[in-house]
Amino acid sequence: MLRTRVLPATERQPVRPVITASLDLAARLPRLILEARRVSASVHGIHGRRRAGPGETFWQYRPLVTGESASRIDWRRSARDGHLFVREREWEASHAIWLWIDRSASMGFASSLALASKVDRALVAGFALAETLVEGGERVGHLGLTRALASRRIVETLAQAILADAKGQDTDMPPQAPLPRLADAILITDGLSPAATLAERIATMASSGARGHLLLIADPIEETFPFTGQAELFDLEDGLSLRVGDAGSWGEAYRQRLEAHREALREACRKAGWTLTLHRTDRPASEGVLRVASLIAAARGTGR
Repeated sequence: MLRTRVLPATERQPVRPVITASLDLAARLPRLILEARRVSASVHGIHGRRRAGPGETFWQYRPLVTGESASRIDWRRSARDGHLFVREREWEASHAIWLWIDRSASMGFASSLALASKVDRALVAGFALAETLVEGGERVGHLGLTRALASRRIVETLAQAILADAKGQDTDMPPQAPLPRLADAILITDGLSPAATLAERIATMASSGARGHLLLIADPIEETFPFTGQAELFDLEDGLSLRVGDAGSWGEAYRQRLEAHREALREACRKAGWTLTLHRTDRPASEGVLRVASLIAAARGTGR
């Protein structure tokens, strides 16, 4: 739902091959990392809680991250499909903050009103939050890609893992698995996938009592729908298009449908005890980062 936009021909961005998109991301990452560090420096740190434990309960398998010791590899699991996997234990996941950054095709959109594409803003926000949280004493990881780390090089670790994850461009949903009870999740996405499906993922992740924060990234044109006259509806996920004769007549119905979609996501967050923050790409990245960091700090302070 709602992945269809009305775009002038000059703003259409057709779906690109995965290899090309990966090369584009590799070229942009150094700039995005620098921007994330500037944003992090402008956000007051939060006070985290370093904890460790001897628990041996299995939580998940995840890909080996460059620089990790070979002793962490689960060779039996790795032998199944030729990739190296680490067996992660429950204590490593508890008291951690888990990011998930949407990098699907719809996130590549940027209108002339935006300061950045949605995916670039999502990466900057995710990296900035990771650095801010680690400086505050937290451990941060990316769901399905890295373990939770309290490393000063957390931004480089996340960037490297994301760059190596070509499959991440094919999905607009976080992993469907519950989080440990004492963990936090930060989902950064445009939220334009079916609301019921995303709500189901949120409920599953929160089923054990984990806290969470949904950061919705929106382009200003997606919010205002300022089009008139002839236009073309273009689906960035599937590459489908539809020409319409009077885009202006669609505006009010579109805005109503968008609000209903957002309300469904708000309700999903309310039921799970999560928060929802809407951030537009015509605003400074620091606003969204500060809001989420403040919400995490408030939850920590109340002991939730």
